[in-house]
Amino acid sequence: MTTKIDTHHHIVPPAYAAWLEQRGITAGGLAIPKWSVDGALDLMDAEGTATGILSVSTPGVHLGDDGEAREKAREVNEFAAGIVRQHPDRFGFFATLTLPDVDGAIEEAKYALDVLNADGIVLISSVRGTYLGDESWAPLFTELNDRHAVVFVHPGDLPCDPVPGIPPFAADFLLDTTRAAINIAKAGWLERFPNVKIILSHAGGFVPYAAERIARIVSPDGKNEGGLARLKQFYFDTALSSSPYALPALLAFADPTHITFGSDWPYANKERSIDFTRLLEEYQLSAAQREGIYRTNAEALFPRLRKNKA
Repeated sequence: MTTKIDTHHHIVPPAYAAWLEQRGITAGGLAIPKWSVDGALDLMDAEGTATGILSVSTPGVHLGDDGEAREKAREVNEFAAGIVRQHPDRFGFFATLTLPDVDGAIEEAKYALDVLNADGIVLISSVRGTYLGDESWAPLFTELNDRHAVVFVHPGDLPCDPVPGIPPFAADFLLDTTRAAINIAKAGWLERFPNVKIILSHAGGFVPYAAERIARIVSPDGKNEGGLARLKQFYFDTALSSSPYALPALLAFADPTHITFGSDWPYANKERSIDFTRLLEEYQLSAAQREGIYRTNAEALFPRLRKNKA
């Protein structure tokens, strides 16, 4: 039965893949995977997923040139919107923006949300050393707050050289997400932009596991309680995070209405994605927890996907 909503489901437009490959760019040490509608639907049917919210993964589209980034953002967003128009019940999409080009990002967000009917925005947690939560990027969040946008935060490479033999996707991605979450919370953005709902990839990196350690750093009053309350405002997906080691920390920490299902396909291939989905399905969850993670938590973020619309 296809019921799940997958909020961590990637799209790799062929022209975008070729553009990255020509520059020798990988996704955190992973080869850029092949993508197709048929492949996406095959994975979704195997996992019981009704709708996948498409997003472009790291490194996004800004490789150093604002003009090129704006062209590529429009190209990938038009491509994703076309897929959604062909399969409106099976797909949605998070629009790609142009940070650190803030003006370009605002312009593309307006176009994607108003014209292409994007379901939300995908942002890389950091771009060449600048993290979400930096004041220079606040004008974008003012725009997104006015539009009650959902923002999916995906990790990228740390602003340093990787350790030889340890590809960035193995651990650096988790730290990059955690750094972004800390920076956002410490800056007070969760209160300043209350209409923006932020989904952190891969169960928030290390946030649930290290929440007590992080809490005082992000607290408005230096007390753990205030910091924990801030961190609990985030949403978290289960992509590659439903093991019997990671999932208990996520469930113990997160607001139960703030956890969404994620596959990370095709960067996680079909076999690996299904393995993690199987672990989630085998975990002892209550009926309410399972329904929330699989569907209803995402329905609250994306009302157009509700089964029973008013």
